[in-house]
Amino acid sequence: MKEQEQTDNYTHILKYTGLFGGMQGISILVGIIRTKLVAMILGPNGVGLMSLFNSTIRLLGDASQLGLPVSGIRKISYAYEHGNQEELDHYIKLIRSWSIITGIVGMILCVVLSPVLNSWTFNWGNHTLHFMLLAPIVALSTITGGELAVLKGTRRLRPLAFISLFQVVLALIISVPLFLAWQLSAIIPSLLLIALGQMLLTIGYSYRYHPLHLSLHKDFLSQANSTIRLGIAFMLSAMMGSGAEFIIRLFLNTHGNLDDVGLYNAGFMMTMTYAGIVFTALETDYFPRLSAIGNDIIQQNRLINRQIEVSLLMLAPLLIIFLVGMPIILPLLYSGKFLPALSMVQPAILAMYLRAITLPLCYIPLSRGDSSTYLIIEGLSATAIIGVVCFGFTHWGLTGAGFGILLAGMIDSIVSNMMAYHRYGYRMSRSNIGYTIFHILVALCAYVVVINTQGTAYWTAGFVLFLISATFSWRILQQKTDIVRRIKERIHKR
Repeated sequence: MKEQEQTDNYTHILKYTGLFGGMQGISILVGIIRTKLVAMILGPNGVGLMSLFNSTIRLLGDASQLGLPVSGIRKISYAYEHGNQEELDHYIKLIRSWSIITGIVGMILCVVLSPVLNSWTFNWGNHTLHFMLLAPIVALSTITGGELAVLKGTRRLRPLAFISLFQVVLALIISVPLFLAWQLSAIIPSLLLIALGQMLLTIGYSYRYHPLHLSLHKDFLSQANSTIRLGIAFMLSAMMGSGAEFIIRLFLNTHGNLDDVGLYNAGFMMTMTYAGIVFTALETDYFPRLSAIGNDIIQQNRLINRQIEVSLLMLAPLLIIFLVGMPIILPLLYSGKFLPALSMVQPAILAMYLRAITLPLCYIPLSRGDSSTYLIIEGLSATAIIGVVCFGFTHWGLTGAGFGILLAGMIDSIVSNMMAYHRYGYRMSRSNIGYTIFHILVALCAYVVVINTQGTAYWTAGFVLFLISATFSWRILQQKTDIVRRIKERIHKR
């Protein structure tokens, strides 16, 4: 019975990591078309400009949301897990009401701060009006975040997967025609229309399961105080993260140029977004389940180790493909003009191995409601990445920025593991230690290959290393889950 339960738990993690990773993979394939066309139309300069606007919107959005899209998941998930429908409806109504309020406040904040944002972000031209026009995006994204919290907390996993896919398709349909017609002048309208479309898509699913109910009464809103306290900690940490991205891009813009910002943004997207498709299941499936466990250390360690194990085993072969195939993938996703980012992307990819170990640990303080610890960890992480990336870029250009991302990942991993060990009693399993060492050694071999070989030797060695990584991961997953049986069943059904 225990063995069957263990298999089922691994299978659940694999299933939904695969579901969201698969949907994210399809989204990326659609995104390839959009990214390629946008990069060809706008070039590094236009991509850099759009990146600066997006970073600003994210920073203001994180500030105005009060962290409710994440802290709300904890309350909703707990009520859902324990079958308390009245409490569930109450928290959904509360989160939605606060999302409306914080969205309006964020929009006003963006308008008021537009002159300041212009002076901080650009050392050429006047973009104050642009920031004012972007203000509605803050409100739209805040409402979207609240509805996503409802869907995640109530485990509407398939709708969430489809939303992530349809959002990318929507962005493609909206942005490319506008860029073709008006090029740089279309950046603001495209961002506005995409945010509106994403909100309508999300509320379409959310309202279907949980019809809209709001209350702006003071006594009702005050019941969210504990959620807001945790949310504010997450808001501050999210602001540190988006603020770190913002500061790094400002640094590149002032100490380099807008092309450097565009190249850095392309490299960052390749590593943190495209190479990290496996991580999409963490907030959607893993965090609600971790929150429902509470303070049970044994169950906590079991769930965390299994999540790390599945994430690492699924991600490692993909990272070898990215590392070896990047000379083809980068110009395919963007254009030949973005090849200077190659030397940044290759070392940054190695940081993704550490991210697979670190991210599941970062959710422990959130699941416990330990806002101060979470805030400290995120603050250290943001400080580290700003310092090492800016230092690396100053001395070695984009290559130095890539190694800065890797070094920041190492610091983040050490700090997060120490925090989880001493404060929450987390112990990494022996098997995970072994898997981590094995896959990192394979990755280091792959990195040596990509910087020292070329031609037939390059592709042969890269393919062999991919086979080693993929075979190892497949055999472990086969032992821990019933993946082979499920695949055979699906084949026979067809």
